[in-house]
Amino acid sequence: MNAKKLPDVGDRLRILREKRGLSLRALAEMCNVSPNTISLIERGLSSPCVNTLQCLATGLGIPITAFFETEGPPTRLVLTRPHERTRTKCPGMTMEYLGSGLPNQALMSFLITLEPGAGADTKPVVHLGEEWVYCLEGAIVYEVEGEQFRLEPGDSLLFEASLPHRWRNPGPLPGLIILVLQTEGADDVAVEQHLQS
Repeated sequence: MNAKKLPDVGDRLRILREKRGLSLRALAEMCNVSPNTISLIERGLSSPCVNTLQCLATGLGIPITAFFETEGPPTRLVLTRPHERTRTKCPGMTMEYLGSGLPNQALMSFLITLEPGAGADTKPVVHLGEEWVYCLEGAIVYEVEGEQFRLEPGDSLLFEASLPHRWRNPGPLPGLIILVLQTEGADDVAVEQHLQS
């Protein structure tokens, strides 16, 4: 069995930008990211944080998952081994994609590590669909429509994602959660706003 080829986010960004006939400068102006930053990402010299990926996805009019897909025939089944997960790091957060690659995928699943204090300054987000979170380690506080829910190992929370929500890690240890987002369509770019650190 051949090893799964990991997606190259920078290369995918370049391909998606060029397919739309956009220069570095044109994309930079559309998404408020510097041309230099885009160039560094495309050349593999910089790893973008989730917020930057969100801005780029919005500028390109695509879901953030498009950066992690590989070219080829459509697939109906995706197996992802632990060493094959695409990881994105931002200050205070590491996000691992647990599975992506189905055409018009409606579920997005992530393994997220929040460092102590992470998320304390985030603004609530709203998007279409539903959201489910399961705490594996540590403690995470989810605020949904102004009400706070402390999640500890084994706790889960399910809610309509149209309710303003945000997360934070109030504890002294890293928090580890599984996050599953159900979108109302593959072009729901607003979902990625949730993934800002």
